[in-house]
Amino acid sequence: MTMTEPVRTEAPLTGAQILANAKALAPILRERAAEIEQNRSLPDDVVQLLRDSGVFRIGFSRDWGGPEMTSMEQTEVIEALSYGDASTGWCAKLGSDIGLHANFLDQDEARRMFTSIDMHSAGVLPVTGHADRVPGGYRLNGRWSFGSGSTHADWVASGAMVFENGEPYASPDGSNPHESRLFMVPGDQIESLDNWHTLGLCGSGSSDYTLTDVFVPENHSLTFDNPKVPNGPLVQPDVIQRSMCGVPLGVARAALDYVRGLTMERVDMLKGSPWRMSGVAWKDNEHIQITLAECEADYSTTRAGVYRALERQWEVTADGTGTLDDLTPDERVAPALTGWQAFQMSKRVVQRLCDILGTAAIRSGDPMNRWLRDSMTMAMHPTARDRVTQTVGAHLVGAKPSMRFMLGIVDKPKTESDE
Repeated sequence: MTMTEPVRTEAPLTGAQILANAKALAPILRERAAEIEQNRSLPDDVVQLLRDSGVFRIGFSRDWGGPEMTSMEQTEVIEALSYGDASTGWCAKLGSDIGLHANFLDQDEARRMFTSIDMHSAGVLPVTGHADRVPGGYRLNGRWSFGSGSTHADWVASGAMVFENGEPYASPDGSNPHESRLFMVPGDQIESLDNWHTLGLCGSGSSDYTLTDVFVPENHSLTFDNPKVPNGPLVQPDVIQRSMCGVPLGVARAALDYVRGLTMERVDMLKGSPWRMSGVAWKDNEHIQITLAECEADYSTTRAGVYRALERQWEVTADGTGTLDDLTPDERVAPALTGWQAFQMSKRVVQRLCDILGTAAIRSGDPMNRWLRDSMTMAMHPTARDRVTQTVGAHLVGAKPSMRFMLGIVDKPKTESDE
């Protein structure tokens, strides 16, 4: 075993061991980043490395034999992997959601579905599918875009609107006039479309996929307002949103370390001569010094904000009695807002660092080229768009948020006192 290989053991892995494994994988992923990008999805052996490292089990509770890692610890794991390769970190985050999904499924059935805590998931939350209620479950049809990691997932979770006898199906508790759910299907039942040709995150395999008249048992569907385990921090409605910001944080840190390393080595050329050095070291260049310091400030304050928001949320819900409703409005929006900021910060920092490198950053073999494209692409994700800030701003002033799920807001069924 080399220093960069993950620790493999049959004994349960602790969160600290999994994080150490993720950090050990980062240089391997960095070396293989170009190959992963060219492959347009994670190679099978990279998926196996993640599995062996315990990455996919980070969302499972101790009742399942998992490490029961906090949201902060899970985010650290995704950061560490993304430091090596953004596409791998992206897929690892979605793959590790399987343990969180388990908390919202009937526990006996979930254990039959997930025969190993090293299985992994993929899927698409937006409700673009059509699910018809039939005896015992649903008939699911549709096409879902951006199915990151779906080409190699054990289970795929897909959002769909529910219909019955051709009409919109209303939730029996009256909370929703047209119910939507997330449907779990085995990965071998989807049909993946080879259409992932994009600017960045090229190795994430985020192809569209379709499902055609697939039967989904009732207890293979879920909503995030109906946990099947006791209350706690990992059963709140926003739980699968939290660690996504680990990807931009990891990319920003990787780019900063890379340019700082170059700055220690490089010397400016003489004006007008590409062949003679001026003798002025980059580390003595005031513009570079200021830019690096400002980028570090941007990164450090953003990362601190992310983790403090997650920590406060965890503090309020950790004893099993608190919920997100016990947070103040400012605390409620903080994870979504700081997560949005992480994506924006990463894009901004990488762009400024590319300006320092100049033409060197545009070469396909330079990692800055990939980080630039990856940071721009991930900033197009819904968690990084203006709808998040609209949602946050609206919640703060008592107006209607457009992405309520980002804040874990669940509509409660009306009671007679509400009439």
